[in-house]
Amino acid sequence: MLKKFIQTHLFFWNGSSSSKTIGGAALLIAVAGIASRFLGFLRDRILASQFGAGDTLDAYYTAFRIPDFIYGLLVLGALGAAFTPIFTSLLVEKKKEEAWKLVSGLLHSMLFSVGILSILGIIFAPWLIDLLAPGFGAGKQETVVMLTRVMFLSPLLLAVSAVFGGVLVSFKQFVAYSLAPIFYNIGIICGVLFFVPIIGLSGLAWGVVLGAFLHMFVQYPSLRRLGFHYQPYFLNAWKDENVRRVVKLMIPRSLSMGVSQVSLLVVTVFASTLASGSLAVFTLANNIQSVPLGLFGVAFALAVFPAFSLSVAEKREKYFFVILSQTARRILFFVLPVSIFMIIFRAQFVRVILGVGHFDWEDTILTFEVLKFLAISLFAQSLIPLFSRAFFALQNTKTPLYISLVSEAVNIILILTLLPRYAVLGLAIAFSTSSILNLILLYASLRKKISFWDDRKFLAPAINIFFIALAAGAIAQVSKSIFALTTNELDTFVEVFLQLVTGLAIGGAAFVLLCHWFQVEELQMVKRFLLCKVLRQPETIAVTEDHPERGDW
Repeated sequence: MLKKFIQTHLFFWNGSSSSKTIGGAALLIAVAGIASRFLGFLRDRILASQFGAGDTLDAYYTAFRIPDFIYGLLVLGALGAAFTPIFTSLLVEKKKEEAWKLVSGLLHSMLFSVGILSILGIIFAPWLIDLLAPGFGAGKQETVVMLTRVMFLSPLLLAVSAVFGGVLVSFKQFVAYSLAPIFYNIGIICGVLFFVPIIGLSGLAWGVVLGAFLHMFVQYPSLRRLGFHYQPYFLNAWKDENVRRVVKLMIPRSLSMGVSQVSLLVVTVFASTLASGSLAVFTLANNIQSVPLGLFGVAFALAVFPAFSLSVAEKREKYFFVILSQTARRILFFVLPVSIFMIIFRAQFVRVILGVGHFDWEDTILTFEVLKFLAISLFAQSLIPLFSRAFFALQNTKTPLYISLVSEAVNIILILTLLPRYAVLGLAIAFSTSSILNLILLYASLRKKISFWDDRKFLAPAINIFFIALAAGAIAQVSKSIFALTTNELDTFVEVFLQLVTGLAIGGAAFVLLCHWFQVEELQMVKRFLLCKVLRQPETIAVTEDHPERGDW
């Protein structure tokens, strides 16, 4: 019986497990995301304890920027957004041979384009870093150059991995796809713990390369089981009509992702002019607040994307709107209370995750203040991937690009205005403000693209969840104060951890009870999912996730 439960619910990595519903796929991605984020916390804790928020971590995070920019410009999001709809349409049209040919053609195209840029990056690294981090001293810049040159190997591996992942998502094979980030973090941790003691600081960069290789390698067996066979036709890849279609769709999306990456470059440029450790503080705070973004925002957006693409291919516009609104409400159901709890317990989060070794109290204070401002826009950050993919499924990649450009322009203006007075906090305030603006513009634009639209289905439930989350947050705040009064000092890890866990448990319970009291539909969805999909009880609800348009709305 135990064996059957494990096989049913933990999705053994046998290459044949697929998720048939959006909720099931999102759960699978989220569970793997939890493991990956836990390793991410462990990674950040090890880095913070080893080096503190100082020159070394500033150099390490700066070295990520240009390789990540190349990966984000050509691969991240752009490939999946352009590839999945076309690959899915080929499968629907029973053109499987053409679909696999498309995969091989994209592999050639990605390796060629990313490879050229990586080689140029390695050659011109000193000049690039001088532009990227003008505030760093000569010695610090040399460290960044050394780390950057090694890290330029990672975009090649991640580009191949992205093609693999696009195929797996199209087939709704989320197991290996979800495991890839876990292995990426394992590689980085190995770099810190094992490579650095042997070869010095360059071991940090080699750990990133190892993580990128594992990210690619873990997906390959599932790809082979689906029927992929490499077709070496490099010279003819650009002549393939489907490859050209993907590239054409990728260009606006790549530029849009480039704008997003430019935001990080801008942060790096300005942070380099601030006190030592400012970039490390911003990055570590951003890593903490990005956890619910990855677990819920990205997970649901990835899971729903094939359904978006299919509804567009089948010209079912009402279904498109229904799954969009349902998914948006589900994301907010999880993200809104988490963001409020994160603001309330920001000091506890930072102390528990990072407060060890060379990461002192001054680093802690600055990090949790940055975390506060970043978490304010967490709801917007979590919905942006969903709304962007809605545009991508419509094969419209230009509108998100234009919106990203406007949002980034506002971000830069705000940074220039706020930085002199607020230093690194100004970076966080500008980031959050531009993220909220990005979401507003995406919502308004998508509203004009879809004929079947009902604002009430979006706004009324969201406002309801927001006020319930505020009430739960107030209860959590009271519990935090009572815990502090009953404990003389909160100096040890155990005491801070208990305060955090107790407050989150009380706040979470309050949120669930209030949602039950006010009959929040998303809570009923979670209950149905747990009963029917996890506990395998007979399904008595007529409305299924696969056919929401048959429901009461």
